[in-house]
Amino acid sequence: MIKIKLLFACSLLFFLSCNPATEKNTGGTAIVAGKSKITGRIITPDGQNKDSITVTITVQHPISGENVRHQVLADQSGKFSLDFDMETETSLFGLYTSVNHHKVLYVKSINNDSTQINIAYDSDLSIKNAAVTPAMNQYDMRQSMEVLNKMIEYRPERPDLVYPRLYDKSTDEFLDKARSTVSKRLAQFVDHDELFSKEFKGFIAKDFRLFLYTGQVFDYEAEMKRNYRNATQDRVGKPEIQMIDRSYFRFLKDFDLNDPQYLHTFTFAEFQNLILQNEVLGLPVIGESDIPSWLASVKAILADLVGFDDGPYYDILAANAYGRQLNEQVEPLTEKQKEHITQYWKDGEIAKILFRKNQQVIELDKVKSPVVVNDVSTVTEDKVMETIVSKYKDKVVFIDLWATWCAPCLEAIKQFRVTKGYFRDKDVVFVYLTNGSSPRKLWEEKINGIGSEHYYLTNAQWEYMMDHFGFEGIPSYLLYNTEGVLINKFTAFPGNEVVKEMIDVQLR
Repeated sequence: MIKIKLLFACSLLFFLSCNPATEKNTGGTAIVAGKSKITGRIITPDGQNKDSITVTITVQHPISGENVRHQVLADQSGKFSLDFDMETETSLFGLYTSVNHHKVLYVKSINNDSTQINIAYDSDLSIKNAAVTPAMNQYDMRQSMEVLNKMIEYRPERPDLVYPRLYDKSTDEFLDKARSTVSKRLAQFVDHDELFSKEFKGFIAKDFRLFLYTGQVFDYEAEMKRNYRNATQDRVGKPEIQMIDRSYFRFLKDFDLNDPQYLHTFTFAEFQNLILQNEVLGLPVIGESDIPSWLASVKAILADLVGFDDGPYYDILAANAYGRQLNEQVEPLTEKQKEHITQYWKDGEIAKILFRKNQQVIELDKVKSPVVVNDVSTVTEDKVMETIVSKYKDKVVFIDLWATWCAPCLEAIKQFRVTKGYFRDKDVVFVYLTNGSSPRKLWEEKINGIGSEHYYLTNAQWEYMMDHFGFEGIPSYLLYNTEGVLINKFTAFPGNEVVKEMIDVQLR
């Protein structure tokens, strides 16, 4: 699951911070609401996969606060071309192909310019050569993701190793353990690797720190419950977890978040979302507040924790706050919000980026179905699916098993938005199932951006469903025809066109 998450998220970028009056160059590259293009050719031995090679790139948008994935099909000669939005003058994005989706490259793009890349695979489907223009350090381009994966997946092979017991220790001891883990992994995998450029060593160090903290430190209660289960092997008992307050987040001071290099990392968007939605921190929703007032409230909470009360970080956080509304809820900006954005950023690039994103959301909102929340909590486990499917008589039913914490699930839902709109006036219903592992408040927020039919199953119902259909992970899917007969079941999103064809066949 970690590798999938990285493939969805990976990209690096250069960043320029700004304030409401002027935009200052702090990282060598300006914030620009621009576009770029990538062209190239995929070369495989003996023309393998010649007619069906897909190129996937993931571009980070640090201002609107999301990782945007694009896919393009290469032609029969292996050539491809793709235009995409950028939010910085110069950026690095992640690229992989369907020939070998485990091999991810970092490729440079320049605003209003074109990047050319030719990738040749050997008989083992490993990358034999990757020629890119403008040129960049080949080791940086080809090994950054490999090293990040190694650091994330590393488990020491020591027979005397005892799983650390942290659930009944102080939060200081837990945070010290997190800091120590970052330092040790960097020392082992990055610090002494002389082939990486100094710049990329900085990227990797910050990216790994963000990844570890977003996955293990932010949600203290959930992490301590995992620690209890792993340390004691007790799957039934529940530890007594100490309550945390805002002071717990003093670890944020270690990050120096005004450092623009953090915006070069692919985990930053998720990190920002966690800060904005964390219930303990309790940052206000930006809503229709004017930006200076909102920032004053935010600084009153964050300044002591992050170690500063001024700087570019706060403007980016404000932009990301609007981005949560646009990305999570697929809800266009109100007239009052647009007025506040214009007053604060004038006609600057941040305002242009937010308004460009807003226009895209307006188009998506036109095809989004209303949210319908259904309750089957009193239905016995073995009757849940029968109850759900029977509600949509004479319709094709496409069921998505997902969770708010599942990055591949969320990415698939986002990718499928436009294609789902194609079926709006057809006899198809889209149903989304989750359970208590998705925090109810966060689930209620996210489904506003998804639309369609939703069910919040009990844990017993969810476990029965996963076992009954033989699913070992999510996202997983079920497709029923108009007669309520199960036609297909599968795990992992296969792509828009594949799903569209599955449904179309049932409508014919």
